[in-house]
Amino acid sequence: MRFVVAYLRSPPAVIGLVLLLVVIGMALSADWFYPRDPLSLAGRPLIWPGANPRFLLGTDNSGRDIAAQIFHGARVSLLIGVVATSIAIALGIVIGALAGYHGGWVDDVLMRVTEAFQTLPNFLLLLVFVAVFGSDIVTVTIAIGAVSWPAPARLTRAEFLTLRNREFVQACRTLGMGDGRIIFREILPNALPPVIVYASVIMAVAILLESALAFLRLSDPNVASWGNLIGLGRDVLRVQWYVSAIPGVAILVTVLAVSLVGQGLNDALNPRLRKR
Repeated sequence: MRFVVAYLRSPPAVIGLVLLLVVIGMALSADWFYPRDPLSLAGRPLIWPGANPRFLLGTDNSGRDIAAQIFHGARVSLLIGVVATSIAIALGIVIGALAGYHGGWVDDVLMRVTEAFQTLPNFLLLLVFVAVFGSDIVTVTIAIGAVSWPAPARLTRAEFLTLRNREFVQACRTLGMGDGRIIFREILPNALPPVIVYASVIMAVAILLESALAFLRLSDPNVASWGNLIGLGRDVLRVQWYVSAIPGVAILVTVLAVSLVGQGLNDALNPRLRKR
């Protein structure tokens, strides 16, 4: 209850939550509003928004309903964001926890691997993964998670370094608890709040990474994603700019909502900010 009150005190966080709930509502109601395949032909190509009451947001180059793609694309973007973030956070927590708890050569090896991943930008690594393993939506999602784990790993490591010598950890060792139990049942719950807050950043970046791939036509073309729609509108950007602008606004709103929710979580979970 205290967490909810602290979260609701921040107007930007409330706005972000409302926007995120709207996007989630679009994803959940996509089959109800648009039961047909969103990639099926629906009418004449390049109908402007509002010109035909059947197509509130118009049609794209191929005559597909943009509104249907926006609703179904919300599901794809959220799914990519959640799954990729879960993969990145899981990998980051395991690697960061082992490095921070054990220290020594374990820490050195794991941090060198982490630094090797951070040497190249995420998007370049993502391009390599897609070039090697393919561009279907499952592969793209896993690849985004696989290139996003270094930051949460370093964050988890930092938290473990500050917690591993605390009194409650020493008491656990005295009681004969194993390292695995101490790491995942005693230290990790105390180290999770900043990692949970950072997950919102990873989710926003994951949505942008998939959109960038789709814009370059390197994502799955058989999926109704916002990035694919932006890439499709690139060919008619000077005349029918709405084809790219509408999904661009959808991405902007979703990323903004996730970022504001993350800020609200930080305000609610951070004890220093909560006391203000």
